[in-house]
Amino acid sequence: MSEYKIGGVRLNSRALLAPMAGISDRAYRELCVSCGAGYCVSEMVSSKALSFKDKKSEELMKTSDKERPCGIQIFGDEPSTMAQAALSAMKNNPDIIDINMGCPAPKISGSGSGCALMKNPKLCGEIVKAVVEVSPVPVTVKIRKGWDEDSINAIEVAGICEQAGASAVTIHGRTRRQYYKPPVDYDIIRQLKQSAGIPVIANGDIDSAEKAKHVLEITGADFVMVGRASLGNPWIFSQINSLLENPEKPLYYPSLDEKLDVMCAHIEKMVEYKGEYIALRQARKLVMGYFKGIRGAAKLRNEAGRIETLEDLYALKQKALSL
Repeated sequence: MSEYKIGGVRLNSRALLAPMAGISDRAYRELCVSCGAGYCVSEMVSSKALSFKDKKSEELMKTSDKERPCGIQIFGDEPSTMAQAALSAMKNNPDIIDINMGCPAPKISGSGSGCALMKNPKLCGEIVKAVVEVSPVPVTVKIRKGWDEDSINAIEVAGICEQAGASAVTIHGRTRRQYYKPPVDYDIIRQLKQSAGIPVIANGDIDSAEKAKHVLEITGADFVMVGRASLGNPWIFSQINSLLENPEKPLYYPSLDEKLDVMCAHIEKMVEYKGEYIALRQARKLVMGYFKGIRGAAKLRNEAGRIETLEDLYALKQKALSL
């Protein structure tokens, strides 16, 4: 691709940050964009909760210029409610509206949203059409391979969504029943790319620059979307970008000092946005990610699960440096 685009929105690279509930908040998105993510998406927001003016849901949609281009992801199973949610999201000036049709969590799919929508392709199209009609920005969808091995219908659903006006589709190469355990089926992503007339974003187990490059090559996808592998490792985006731009250039890996400095800056930004009490409790799992692979990691992760203040965080950083 000579230009990285979704609809009329220019993306900064082919390595994108996946939406992750409880993780990809504003502070995390800003960090990953600063480390080379070409685009980021908010945590998923309930269309039904927005219809009741839920303050927590409205808070999830807050964006900043430091994370652009950025999308807001919404979920639900009623076309009119989803359209209204898209209108609500526009108050935060997103570059893209993303529709979740891939979440496997029982709390989401059990109520007919997320991946459960793939059991009703016609409804998928109706939701996309309703959102596209009210959205002044491109609309994208995130799907899975299918609901289970007996209903592999990603290509059908993506085609219906494209006809309804979707500007891109992200596909995770597992079914809902598989969750995150078996190997990802990259062949279904290749098949989808061959049939689609819109950009295709490959998702699932992309955990290194080498893996990202390989997936792009074997699927022909336009972009890769990285989720869990970015935890404690936002540098994965710049590494992917570097390998794609210059395969001969050695990849950059941060020192322990730099890694922990970034960790503290990340959590400090969370505190700025949410307050110390909420931020530090949400940050525990994030801090654990920064300790992956370092000396004494198991003990450090155990202590990270108990931090309550920034002072606790700074003390843990010093402990990690002294090991």
